[in-house]
Amino acid sequence: MTTDLEHLAGRLRAFARERDWEQFHTPKNLAMALAGEVGELVAEFQWLTAAESADPGPEALARMRTELGDVTLYLVRLADVLGVDLMAAALDKLADNERRYDATRYRGSARKAPPTPPTP
Repeated sequence: MTTDLEHLAGRLRAFARERDWEQFHTPKNLAMALAGEVGELVAEFQWLTAAESADPGPEALARMRTELGDVTLYLVRLADVLGVDLMAAALDKLADNERRYDATRYRGSARKAPPTPPTP
């Protein structure tokens, strides 16, 4: 069975191959493009109040949606090029955060947890 992310990765792979863009899709280039797109997303929120950011108007939301799409495409493409199962990586990170941020101790707090000790 193919997941939505696997399907998207396959479409992106074909898109790049059909245009002979695989040569440009190095991890470095994709990471830099991803950072640029995240910057464009952040720019949509710049100067908004917390309330405005939580309830953007239809035009702003359409721009945010486009930037979220760009971020997603570059993230999925980068993971594919690196051979990383993005869903597994996200679930592993969530499990780590669940261990590090005990709900009782961190409820309502924005403080950082101590770093995770390195694995040998």
